[in-house]
Amino acid sequence: QGQLVESGGGLVQPGGSLRLSCAASGFTLDYYTIGWFRQAPGKEREGVSCRGSSDGSTYHRGSVNGRFTISRDSAKNTVYLQMNNLQPEDTAVYYCSAHSPTTTAQAMCLMSARAKRDYWGQGTQVTVSS
Repeated sequence: QGQLVESGGGLVQPGGSLRLSCAASGFTLDYYTIGWFRQAPGKEREGVSCRGSSDGSTYHRGSVNGRFTISRDSAKNTVYLQMNNLQPEDTAVYYCSAHSPTTTAQAMCLMSARAKRDYWGQGTQVTVSS
């Protein structure tokens, strides 16, 4: 009965930073491709930052590339999303997900959020506003 639990969301001003956490239990993140997704009001859920299981490769959606960093702490069985220079368009509920290690980071992020994934977190709200 594995699960993912996100935390760290909140309200920040444009240009600010947040660090989201996603703690896994019941399974080991090291054995999965992991990713962060977001869903803004009126929009479909989309992949933003993903990391491959074996090679550590990462993929970031163009709009966040250079601003967001995904990382994994094996000892804590936790994945993080460091978000810098946040903009109002980054406002969304952010979710973490884990899927088959055969899935590449790019595929993880670009596949529809409606496609099958092994685990989803409950989401954490990020609001960027002045």
